[in-house]
Amino acid sequence: MTQKPALIPKELIVPFILITSLFALWGFANDITNPMVAAFKRVLELNNTQASWVQLAFYGGYFTMALPAAFFIKKYSYKTGILLGLGLYGFGALLFYPAAAWESYGFFLASLYILTFGLAFLETTANPYILSMGPEATATQRLNLAQAFNPMGALAGLFVAKQFILNSLLSNNTDASGNIIFDTLDESAKAVIRTNDLMVIRNPYVILGLFVLVTLVLIALVKMPERKDSSGKIDFGATMKRLVKNRNFVEGTLAQMFYVGAQIMVWTYIYQYAESIGISNFDAVNYGYASLGVFLIGRWICTFLLRYFPPTTLLSLFAILAMGFTLGAIFLEGITGMYSLVGISFAMSLMFPTIYGIALEGLGEDSKFAAAFLVMAIVGGAIMPTLQGMILDLGGIGYTDVQILGVPEVNFSFVLPLCCFLMVLLFSLRVKKII
Repeated sequence: MTQKPALIPKELIVPFILITSLFALWGFANDITNPMVAAFKRVLELNNTQASWVQLAFYGGYFTMALPAAFFIKKYSYKTGILLGLGLYGFGALLFYPAAAWESYGFFLASLYILTFGLAFLETTANPYILSMGPEATATQRLNLAQAFNPMGALAGLFVAKQFILNSLLSNNTDASGNIIFDTLDESAKAVIRTNDLMVIRNPYVILGLFVLVTLVLIALVKMPERKDSSGKIDFGATMKRLVKNRNFVEGTLAQMFYVGAQIMVWTYIYQYAESIGISNFDAVNYGYASLGVFLIGRWICTFLLRYFPPTTLLSLFAILAMGFTLGAIFLEGITGMYSLVGISFAMSLMFPTIYGIALEGLGEDSKFAAAFLVMAIVGGAIMPTLQGMILDLGGIGYTDVQILGVPEVNFSFVLPLCCFLMVLLFSLRVKKII
């Protein structure tokens, strides 16, 4: 009987653990930031479109820096790319200190933008590095395993957002009737609260920045096997010619853009959905926990299932499941719709690493630049939430100002994730040669 290839060769277990820890680190950044859309909206009195610029800045940084990161890694090494990424990550987080002092929304957005320059380096480096740490036959399963630690960091980020930010924002305080007190104050009283709340938002990011810089020092001191192109040559033109001819890569990059857009919309606007049915931002974090919890469970289940089922088969089934849950979030109002919204996260758990693995399969040395384009596809997380915010602003800054197809605009806005999951389904069916 043929022995199944090892998931992780013994000699690479320590490097695998070190690189996998970075998945949790950028997961923390992602999910401490998602609730900030609602937080900044309240503190700075923004409309939904303006508040969504948090995600535009955050995920726009990925798009800007992914390709330069690939050039850097191609010329130098994976470890050097990781160190530079950690440096940018920490610097961007520390910039929250002057941003809060100036009370400037634009400065906060710039800080997030720079922070995600670092995340772009980390993701462009870590994902293909994990794929290379063992036989190609187990590459997708290995990446699913590493990605399973991402929601652990995300859960920690959400915990910090709830306990140390949302729970401490004075602008969220309500009176005995449940009305937001901040909305009734004069401008001078609001200014005092705004100063306090921006410092509350600032502090966890500054602590995070210091922690990231400590991590940078630790990794710098650890000896790791380097994977570097021995020729040192960068032939970007020839690489691009090969990549654009690879249908799985081209379509996989588009599918990844739509998937990430759907993920960020689901995890960002769960707070607005909750508020529309009478759940406060602070309490809505519990549904964020539930979403990440089922997402994490899904990751472990999918890592197991990939030993027995082709990735494309599971991707098709989970895309259909995601579409079903999304329809529930749109048309099932109240708490039932909220449960459907949480359920989407289970269906999403397989998608990112599986699309990534399919798109990079068989690309060899070209995978360094291909990985950069797949990280650039994260720009879907910048564009789609802004479009959803525009839908929410159709009738005003509230979430139930108008009815569309018989449901409030916050429910209807999830038609955008529905379309995104349809694109993922079409990609999986095309790779399976069903369409």
